[in-house]
Amino acid sequence: MPIYRLTDDLIFPPVEGAEDGIVAVGGDLLPERLMIAYRAGIFPWFSEGEPIIWWSPDPRFVLIPDKLHISKSMKRVLNNDELRVTFNHDFEAVITECKGIRREGQDGTWITDEMQMAYIRLHELGHAKSVEVWKGNELVGGMYGVDLGTVFCGESMFSKVNNASKLALIRFVQQFQKNGGRLFDCQVHSDHLVSLGAEEIDREKFLAYLP
Repeated sequence: MPIYRLTDDLIFPPVEGAEDGIVAVGGDLLPERLMIAYRAGIFPWFSEGEPIIWWSPDPRFVLIPDKLHISKSMKRVLNNDELRVTFNHDFEAVITECKGIRREGQDGTWITDEMQMAYIRLHELGHAKSVEVWKGNELVGGMYGVDLGTVFCGESMFSKVNNASKLALIRFVQQFQKNGGRLFDCQVHSDHLVSLGAEEIDREKFLAYLP
């Protein structure tokens, strides 16, 4: 099946026609296009030198707040005052750390300069949010993503000390649920997040959660 190539028009093809999860290629990362994509269950994911690739995988990897699993060891971290959590305190620092952190099995990062600036712009418009984890005055962990109201689309996280990124996600999901959040979108499978209760669901079921 030929891959759909985007034009300047702010439209995407139906995700049901995605080839191996790829909905389309091309287009741009303007805020308007990004938000149309996220509201349709689509997100960009590509490497430096590649065209923009838009994805809607099936199954989808998600965390339902009611199923958040907190291990005994993480409960000790939560009850320890050594690490402090803030929300939307320094989005630019978080995405910069996510971009620069070295990850096992990866030669580089998918957070290109273009992607970084696009999500900073989304944050300035109130659509992208961050969580910061501090040890003293040092930023040691965090995560960021796109807020759709009842659904939050997690994009990336980083950790410089043990459990910092898990702490960021747990504290966020707890607050998110209190504010009416129904689903945390993890996008693709990660063993790191399975331990917190994340699971795969059919794309059709995922789309039904979108506001």
